[in-house]
Parts: sequence; structure tokens; C-alpha cells
Amino acid sequence: MKNRMEEKEYRTVYTGGTGEIEEKKSRFIATIRPVTSEEEATAFIAEMKKKYWDARHNCSAFVIGRNQELTRCSDDGEPSGTAGRPMLDVLLREGIHDAAVVVTRYFGGTLLGTGGLVRAYQRSVQEGLSRCVIIEKRQGQILTVDTDYNDMGKLQYLFGNEQIPVMDTLYTDAVQMKVMVPVVQKQELEKKLIDVTNGQAHLDWGDPVEYAFIDKKIEIF
Repeated sequence: MKNRMEEKEYRTVYTGGTGEIEEKKSRFIATIRPVTSEEEATAFIAEMKKKYWDARHNCSAFVIGRNQELTRCSDDGEPSGTAGRPMLDVLLREGIHDAAVVVTRYFGGTLLGTGGLVRAYQRSVQEGLSRCVIIEKRQGQILTVDTDYNDMGKLQYLFGNEQIPVMDTLYTDAVQMKVMVPVVQKQELEKKLIDVTNGQAHLDWGDPVEYAFIDKKIEIF
């Protein structure tokens, strides 16, 4: 079984979303958006504070980078450690990268206590994530294979067995197949392709890309 870090996969928010919960008449509105820089995250947080200017608190957290190397969080007036950090912990625990969340609280008149606040802010983020489209980005390379019809069945079997998605097939006097190959499978797959076609197939590797499956289709970033 391949290690997840070796596969260079990571989860991120493709489409942001908004979720809301109520706890003892306090409203908690979690808004989540994909971000790729601290500047984007800061602008998003400022946007939410402007939108919900009349709320008691607009707490925030964000995580950026393939290795989640940049993280920030803010309690925005809530007792220290009861909002921003618990919100960030949810993003980290769920393995989310390149995303920011603002949880807006409209105070309902009843104090929740530190434990109650932590649970409410974390549940808000989870509700927000449930309204997002989460994808798993991978590193890969597009491979174009030119071969004759005699080897087509062998290639289809190999790609199916190795779980290599076929993106396109062109039929002329020969066959051209375009596939997406995860970087960790490149060397092994190339050897197998040479073996099954006796070195007759022409292999053309494209540049490395990031890709993800969205609605069962490959999207390249």
C-alpha cells in the first residue's frame, strides 16, 4: 500500500460553502473559501467582517500550502483558545489545504462557557465543510501513446489493471491514447508499456500537472 505522502495527494476546497448552526440561541455561520495565499485569506476575512459587520464575533482560521505550512487563526474577541484554534484544528484534522474559514457569531444572550464555545465553533466548521466540494489533488503527467491496433487490447487491459484513466482515444490508421499517469507510477508504467508492446509503442510524456477527479472527470489545474 502506497504512502499518502509518496502519492503527493492532498485535500482542498474546490467550491466553498456556508453552513449554519444554532446553540442556545446564538447563531454560528461558517463561510469557507479556497485560498492560495495569505493575502487572499486576509482579504476574504475582511470581506466577511464587512458583510457581517453587526455580528458580535467574526472568528477565522486558514491553512495554506501543500504541507499545510502556513496557518493562522483569530478568536476575534472570544475567550482565548475557544474559537480560532479549534476551528483551525478541524481543518488540519480533515487534511484540508489552501482554505480559509470565518465563523460569524450572533450572540443569543446565553453564555456557552469555554467548552461550549469550542464545540460550537468546531461544529460550525464541520457544517461549513459539509456544504463545500472537497477534492483530492494529485500530481501526474499526461502520456500520449501511439500504437497499432494489435496492441490496443493489451494497453486497455494494462491501463485498467493499473487504474490509469484514459482521457481520450483517437482512431486513424493507428491508435493514439491519452492517459493521466500519477507521478509515482511513471517509471513502473513505462517499463510495462515497453514490455507489453515489445518496444513498438511511441511514448510522449507531457509536463507535470496537478489534477483531480470532479464528477468522475479529470480536471487539470
